[in-house]
Amino acid sequence: MHRNEVHQRVRDALARVEAGHNVRVLFACESGSRAWGFASRDSDYDVRFLYVHRRDWYLSVEDRRDVIERPIADDLDVSGWELRKALRLLRKSNPPLLEWLKSPVVYRHDPVFAVEFGALAAEFYSPRRCFAHYLHMAHGNWRDYLRGREAVSLKKYLYVFRPLLACRWIERQLGPVPMLFAQLVGSVLEEAEVRAALDALVVRKQAGDELAVAPPVEVLMRFLEAELPRLEALHEPDETAGDVEELNRFFRRHALVA
Repeated sequence: MHRNEVHQRVRDALARVEAGHNVRVLFACESGSRAWGFASRDSDYDVRFLYVHRRDWYLSVEDRRDVIERPIADDLDVSGWELRKALRLLRKSNPPLLEWLKSPVVYRHDPVFAVEFGALAAEFYSPRRCFAHYLHMAHGNWRDYLRGREAVSLKKYLYVFRPLLACRWIERQLGPVPMLFAQLVGSVLEEAEVRAALDALVVRKQAGDELAVAPPVEVLMRFLEAELPRLEALHEPDETAGDVEELNRFFRRHALVA
């Protein structure tokens, strides 16, 4: 599908969200494999957004739903978080939220909001929390899809290597983790054989090859069997803590309006 056509479909979907829920979308981006850089031709478009309600919605004694999820239509997967929920997650240095801000594909953004939210993300970025998140993800995907199997879905290697390389990125104090898989590989994976095997998998997946079940790739298995325990044995990175009142002021500026 042509890029302009996709962007128009996404803009139309966001407009329907705003009209149907009486909200305002402040930021929307691509997440998932299309933002990571190893999507197949038929991969879904994973659109993620942040939104605010009208002021009166917040002046209630009731707890209200703070996510919007649209049914998947064709290849569009559209969902979003209400701003207060997003700020609570930002306080915890939520890695998926931080990744959205690094997405190479942005469908909608309020310029002032984007600049201020990015500054808050930098203030609340916690290497310790992010490292723990990515290590847990890498180990879980390794355990569930690769370890001890005589045949594996080859594309699952990408879903283990991405969080694993994110841990290396954080270990080397390079800042918030980027979304592009190629940037991670190019920056922190020096092992030539491993890199070549990964590059081959990415090329096949991008070409539309579903990378069906096959015997394990020995060079990748050896690397994972050594690298996961090494990362688990590391000392935890330093913790950080931002000023929570900054989050409150930001929320009042962008949510508590007419």
